[in-house]
Amino acid sequence: MLAVVQRVSEARVDIAGTTVGAIGRGLLVLICAEPDDTEALADKLVAKLLKLRIFSDEAGKMNLDLGGVNGGLLIVSQFTLAADTRGGNRPSFTGAAPAELGRRLYERVVASARAAHPVVATGAFGADMQVALVNDGPVTIPITVR
Repeated sequence: MLAVVQRVSEARVDIAGTTVGAIGRGLLVLICAEPDDTEALADKLVAKLLKLRIFSDEAGKMNLDLGGVNGGLLIVSQFTLAADTRGGNRPSFTGAAPAELGRRLYERVVASARAAHPVVATGAFGADMQVALVNDGPVTIPITVR
């Protein structure tokens, strides 16, 4: 699975002018399933997200995880993370999982996150979404789970 994690002071997802998911301080996580991904990898991604120490402690060092700052998770599906631009200027997205598998793994990530963390918001799989965020730092980290 592919993910881009952004440490945010706030973030939200709007669909057709309506906010469907929002958090204050926390992590905005854009995720993409690949064809060989499994539920076990989805669970591994969630475990990584919850333990990722990218929030500053009292000394200003990135030492705290999401629970350490009582932060929220905003999880958004984004198949374009699998873009391949090696063949030209128009990206190919054949590296992304087929829609049915992508939806199932996205829903697994969301369910696993909700089972383990108290504040989880989402976008909507396959929807045309507008994502607004205030990147804190900025801190943006790509993650690949295999």
